[in-house]
Amino acid sequence: MNMREYREYIARKYFIGFALFISIILVSLCALSAGAYSLSINEVINALFGAGSASTHLVVWNIRLPRITAAILVGSSLAIAGAVMQGFLKNPLATPFTMGVSHGAMFGASLAILLGAGYAESSGRISLNNPYTVILFAFAGAISATAVVLLLAKLRSLSPEAMILAGVSMSSLFVALTTLMQYFANELQLAAMVYWSFGDLGRATWRENCILLLVFLVAFAYFSITRWDLNATQMGDEIAKSLGVEVEKVRLIGTLLASLLTAVSVAFVGVIGFIGLIAPHAMRLIVGGDYRFLIPLSALTGALLLLTADTVARLAFSPMTLPVGVVTSFLGAPTFLYLLIKMEGQR
Repeated sequence: MNMREYREYIARKYFIGFALFISIILVSLCALSAGAYSLSINEVINALFGAGSASTHLVVWNIRLPRITAAILVGSSLAIAGAVMQGFLKNPLATPFTMGVSHGAMFGASLAILLGAGYAESSGRISLNNPYTVILFAFAGAISATAVVLLLAKLRSLSPEAMILAGVSMSSLFVALTTLMQYFANELQLAAMVYWSFGDLGRATWRENCILLLVFLVAFAYFSITRWDLNATQMGDEIAKSLGVEVEKVRLIGTLLASLLTAVSVAFVGVIGFIGLIAPHAMRLIVGGDYRFLIPLSALTGALLLLTADTVARLAFSPMTLPVGVVTSFLGAPTFLYLLIKMEGQR
C-alpha cells in the first residue's frame, strides 16, 4: 500500500465516523421533537439554548435529553465492551450479553437491592438513591461471569463455540439466582428488581449520565492508548509478546474495563442485549479489525443503534413506551443466529 492508498484508506474511516456522528445528531433531534408532547425543531433548538417556554424547557432538558444522553453513552459502552471481548476471545459471538456478563451484573444489582442498597419509590416510580453500592455489586457479578468463562477456556481449551455455550450457561445460572432472590424479596425490592430487569433508558438522570460518561471516558482512553497492543494480540499471544506486549496485563485490564462498562450500564438502565454484538460486528465487516478505528466507530454505531431503538420503542405504541431491551432483542436474535450459522459453515 503506497502513501496515496493509505491516505484514501484513512479518509474512508473518517468519512464513516463523520456520517455516523451526523446520523446521531439527526436521530437525537427527531427524538427530542417527537413524542406525546410534540415539539418543532425550532422549539427544540431554542430550548437547547435556554430560550422558549418553561414547559418546552422542562420536556427537553429534564425528560428527553437525559434519556437521549443515556442511550448514546450506554450504546457506546456496550459496543466497546463487545468489540474488546470479541477480540480477546477471538469469537464474533462474544458480547457482554451472550457471555453472561450482563446477567451477572443484573444478579449483582439485584443482590444489592435485596441487601437494601438505597432504592426508593416516589410518585409510583422507583429511583436509585445510592448508585455506588449497586455499581460495586453489579461489577462483582459481571466480572465473576467473565472469570468463570475465561477459567474454563484456559483449563479445558474450549473452542470459540464452547465458550459461547459456557456464557449462555452462566446467563442461565444468574437468571435463576436472580429469580430466587425475587422470591424472597419484599414488595418494594421485588418491584425494583423486576423494573431493573427490563432495559429502560427512561430512568436515567443527569447524575447517572455523569457517572456513565466518566467510566466511558476512562475505558475509551485506555483502549485508545493501547490500540496497538490490542492489534498485536490479534496475531497471537506469542507474536504479541515478541513485540513487547504484556498480553496477560492488557487482556486482564481490558476485560475488567469491559465488565465495568457493562456493570455501570446494567446498574442504571437494566439489561440491554445484543448492542455489543451488532455494532462491533458491523464495523468489523466495514472497516476491518484495526482497533485504531474499530473502537471509536463501534462506539458511534452502538450509540446510533441504541438511540434509534429507544426512539422506536418510545414512539411505536405511543403514549405507551416499550422497554428498549425488547427492541434490541428483536434486532439481535436474528443477527446472533446468522453469525452462528456462518461460523458452523466455515468449520
